Amino acid sequence: MNREFMQMAILEAEKAAKMGEVPVGAVIVKNGEVIATGYNQREKKQNALSHAEIEAINTACQKLGTWRLDDCEMYVTLEPCPMCAGAIINARIKTVIFGAYDSKMGCMDSVINLCDYPFNHRPEIYGGIMEDECLVILQNFFKNLR
Repeated sequence: MNREFMQMAILEAEKAAKMGEVPVGAVIVKNGEVIATGYNQREKKQNALSHAEIEAINTACQKLGTWRLDDCEMYVTLEPCPMCAGAIINARIKTVIFGAYDSKMGCMDSVINLCDYPFNHRPEIYGGIMEDECLVILQNFFKNLR
């Protein structure tokens, strides 16, 4: 785990916040090199699929020319939702490192752990990494929204 990559995910989340999007950012790393980044763009694109993780997975697949991201790690500021957890499993991402837990939609520990089910791939999961820093961005966003 590398705090520098989580810091990059936080910067992606800040981009989302500046656009009025829920501030979630993601970074995909392969062999120590960042190959993709993403941030929430649901409002901008008016697309329910435009979560940070999905945006990053799309970019990584295009860059690598494959849907198999089995040698990759994902750093994401918020625990993945059911859709994103499913996409991570399907993309065969090796490791997921997330910041803040999500008690309403989190599917890698909080509500359920989708990876506990007998799918053909199960990523390693590390939660609560730089959690305070990730939470502050979310809390400030929702405080300012109200």
